[in-house]
Amino acid sequence: MVIANPIYDVVFKRLMEDNRIAKFFIGTLLEQTIESVEVKPQEFTYTDELAGLAVFRLDFLATIKTETGELKKVLIEIQKAKNQIDLMRFRNYLGEQYKKEDIVNDKKVILPITTIYILGFPLPEIKEACIKVERNYRDLISKKIIDTKSDFVEKLTHDSYIVQVGRITNRYQTRLDKLLSVFEQTNFLDDTKITKEFKHDTDIEEVKIITDILHYSGTDPVEKRKLEIEQEAWRTVDAMYEERAEKLIQELNDSKKALTEKDLIIEELKRRLGEK
Repeated sequence: MVIANPIYDVVFKRLMEDNRIAKFFIGTLLEQTIESVEVKPQEFTYTDELAGLAVFRLDFLATIKTETGELKKVLIEIQKAKNQIDLMRFRNYLGEQYKKEDIVNDKKVILPITTIYILGFPLPEIKEACIKVERNYRDLISKKIIDTKSDFVEKLTHDSYIVQVGRITNRYQTRLDKLLSVFEQTNFLDDTKITKEFKHDTDIEEVKIITDILHYSGTDPVEKRKLEIEQEAWRTVDAMYEERAEKLIQELNDSKKALTEKDLIIEELKRRLGEK
C-alpha cells in the first residue's frame, strides 16, 4: 500500500484529527489506556524578513484523561531537521505551557505535562528508535527510590518520549512496533521521500485506519501537493540557514586570520624595538 510519510505537519494533523487514532498514538507511547483525548493543533507561522519567507508550522497539544482518572497535557512536536530555531521555539512553547492555566469543568487548574518528540534527524548518542526519559524520586540520604508521587513535583517536572524515525527497524511484533512501523523511513517511492510503500500486515484496527488516512494523503493529487509545498518550504529554510552558517564560519576564520597577522606584526615591532 502506498502511504504518505507521516512526519509532515499537514499529514500528522489529519491523523490527530481522528479521536481514536489520537488515543491510540498517545496511549501506546505512554503505555496507558486513554479514556478521553482532546487534541488542539497550535498553529503559527515562522517568518524570516531577510529571506522573505513565511513558513507555516504546527505543534500539537492534547489534554488527556487516563483510565485512572488522571488529567495531563501532552505536547507533541515533530522536528524534521535539527535547526537551532526549532529547538529554541519549542523551549519557549514549553515554557508558555508551564505558565498557562487550563480549564477543566469550568475551573482553572494546573495540569502535569508530558512531551513527545518525533525527530526526523538522529541523535548521535542514542541508537534506540523510541525512548522514555523519566523521573525518579530518590531519597538522597538513604539512596532509595520513593514510590509515592507528589502533585507539586508532578506539575513542575515532566517525562519525555523521543521517537527517532530514522532508527525505526523492520521489527513488527508489539503494539508499539506496529505504531512505529508507519513512521519507518524506508521503501520510499522516489527521492522526495514524501510517499512510501507500507509492506506490513495491518492486524490492529487503529493501524489500518492510520494507513488508510495516509494512503489518501499520499495518493490524492491535492493532498499530495500540500506535502510537496511543505517540503519545499523547509528545504528553502534549511538551505538559507546553511548558507548563513557558512558565511559566519568564513567571517570567524577571516577574523582569526586578521588577529594572527596582527599578533605577528606586534611581535615584529617588539623585536625591532628590542634591537634598538
